[in-house]
Amino acid sequence: MRLLFGGALLTLLLLAIAWQRINAYVDSPLPVAEPRTLVIERGQGFNQIAADLEAATLVQRPLLLRIFARVQGVAHRVKAGEYAIEPGLTLRGLLQKMVDGDTLRHFFTVVEGTSFVQLREQLAANPVLLQTLTELDDSEIMALLGEPDKHPEGLFLAETYQFLRGMSDLDLLRRARTSLDAALVKAWEERQPELPYGSAYEGLIMASIIEKETAVPDERPRISGVFVRRLQQGMRLQTDPTVIYGMGDAYKGNLRRSDLLKKTPYNTYAIEGLPPTPIAMVGEAAITAALNPEAGPWLFFVAKGDGSHHFSARLSEHNSAVRRYQLKRREDYRSTPEG
Repeated sequence: MRLLFGGALLTLLLLAIAWQRINAYVDSPLPVAEPRTLVIERGQGFNQIAADLEAATLVQRPLLLRIFARVQGVAHRVKAGEYAIEPGLTLRGLLQKMVDGDTLRHFFTVVEGTSFVQLREQLAANPVLLQTLTELDDSEIMALLGEPDKHPEGLFLAETYQFLRGMSDLDLLRRARTSLDAALVKAWEERQPELPYGSAYEGLIMASIIEKETAVPDERPRISGVFVRRLQQGMRLQTDPTVIYGMGDAYKGNLRRSDLLKKTPYNTYAIEGLPPTPIAMVGEAAITAALNPEAGPWLFFVAKGDGSHHFSARLSEHNSAVRRYQLKRREDYRSTPEG
């Protein structure tokens, strides 16, 4: 009996020492000098995860990790995903991250004022998104989104979206499309009365013009007011961004008088009312401005060259402002704010 008791005691002592060493091992920092990432695929077993960690030189003794995870009862609770590994992170900390599903978040920004062409280029250049759209044309993409007959311009909300590795470019577009609809519906319900729009979509078209005209937040409602009053009074909008959009690849960075005279569906110097579609992606602020224009007498505005605009109520005042700000441009002239 004494021998049996002594043997059992020795075994317990050895197990305690082994467990102490295992705990010391999992509490030591991982051998990383710079931030790294670890990707766990869906369906991976813990033995394979431990082997991958060894192959990535993050673990030298995978058996100890497997023993620890199984004794703790967490080996089957590890979640798939991408995990950030920072210098100083311990093996215990990494395992807890994987159990909690504390995966790395990525961000993609649909920039205010960008076109759908530019948005597609930005999606294709993102190294984290799963690329599924590069071989498709615009109409095929819209068909995948369930709207085969819609023009894509302006239909995706300019916003920053958080996503996980494995999300596709189509998934992100679908989120941006849903976000645009939600923002537009809400703003349309809260719009000012007696606006010259026949639908929320026309309000979106106006928002896209405002987005291209200024990036100064305080100016958006005032520019909206100018355009709304022009529509109400039967005046043409005469806004350069619509002309540029209608020119497509023919635009080389400079608008000529002949461009303003050439009639296209988007040339608001030559057509009445709004162009047929938005001309850019918009944020919520531009939508709000389009549906809540600032009251006032202004019917004209001109870029001052510092990113802001001079507003005028009378044509004579506007012509003076054009001579002042456009015909004698400062050396650092810009039509939009820096940023």
